[in-house]
Amino acid sequence: MKKTNQFLKIGKKEFKSRLLVGTGKYSSLDVMQQSLINTKCEIVTVAVRRIQGLEHGHKGLMESIDWKSKWMLPNTAGCSNAEEAIRIARLGRELAKLAGQENNNFVKLEVIPDKKYLLPDPIGTLKAAEQLVKEGFTVLPYINSDPLIAKQLEEIGCATVMPLGSPIGSAQGIRNAANIAMIIEESRIPIIIDAGIGVPSEAAQALEMGADGVLINSAIALAKNPILMAEAFSKATEAGRGAYLSGRLKEQLLANPSSPLDGVISNN
Repeated sequence: MKKTNQFLKIGKKEFKSRLLVGTGKYSSLDVMQQSLINTKCEIVTVAVRRIQGLEHGHKGLMESIDWKSKWMLPNTAGCSNAEEAIRIARLGRELAKLAGQENNNFVKLEVIPDKKYLLPDPIGTLKAAEQLVKEGFTVLPYINSDPLIAKQLEEIGCATVMPLGSPIGSAQGIRNAANIAMIIEESRIPIIIDAGIGVPSEAAQALEMGADGVLINSAIALAKNPILMAEAFSKATEAGRGAYLSGRLKEQLLANPSSPLDGVISNN
C-alpha cells in the first residue's frame, strides 16, 4: 500500500523533514552546526555513551545544538548486548530531559557485538526492544535488512524499524534493495534506511523505493565539504519523496517514442 501521508509520523510525533542526521565525525562543532542547518532536519541522533564520556568531538556537543528546534534521538551506539542497551536507553531519556525535552521517550536502539562489520544482533535487539517498549519508549531499532526481524519488531510495538542499506560508514549504498523492498511492502510503521548511504542520489533512491526516511552521518560529516553536502542530501531526500508520490514510468523492453506518430508528414 502506497504511503502518501504528508508528514513522517514516528510514535505520536510528526516531522516535516524525512532526513535524520547524526552528530559524530565532524571536524568541528561549527561545521556540524552549519551542516545541521543546511540539512533542514528535525531529528538529530546523539550517542549517549560518547556524550557521557566526553569523547573526542562530543565535548560541548549538547550545548551547540538548539534543542528547541531539533528533536533529540538518543542512540545506544557502543552497546554489545541487550542489557547494556537498555541501561543506556534509560540514560538517553534523562539526557533528553536535561535538554528540555521532558516528553521525549525516543531511542535509536543499537545492539552491535560485532566489532569488524558492525552488524546488529537480531536476538539482542528483539530482547532489548521488547523491554524498552514495555517501559514506554518510542523504539527505533537498527537492524539487518531482514523482513522477518522487521515484522517481529513491528509486532512487539516498535515505532519504526531502521534497516541498513549496507554496513555502517561503508558508503556502499543500498546493497539489499530486494529485502528492503519487502520490508517496506509489509510494514505498517515507517521504514528509515540507516547506514551505508554515501551520496545524495542513494538517499533519493531510498525514498523513491518507498522508504519513509533516511538517517545520514558519515556521508555528510566526512565529505570534503560537509556543509554543501548537507544541503545536497536535503534536496535529494525531498526529490526522492516527490518521485515516489508521483509514480515512476514503468520499465519496458522496447522503445516508446515520446512524440506521437499520428499526423507525421510522409515522404510519399
